[in-house]
Amino acid sequence: MSDAKILATIERSDTEQLQISISEYKGKSYLNMRIHYTTDGGSTWLPTKKGVTFTPEQIDILEEAIQQAKQEFME
Repeated sequence: MSDAKILATIERSDTEQLQISISEYKGKSYLNMRIHYTTDGGSTWLPTKKGVTFTPEQIDILEEAIQQAKQEFME
């Protein structure tokens, strides 16, 4: 897997964060949302098995779901 391009980071605790990134694997690009953890005060973040990967074709479905969630929260 090539180096991931981190798009956003959401802090969950001092030792855990959700990283949203784009990466390439076997010549295909993916959007990854994965929990990462640190044991050295944040100098190094390591991925866990907790996460989800989307193909580019699935991003529109994800975006629609996020828009629906935003509408629900605004009501």
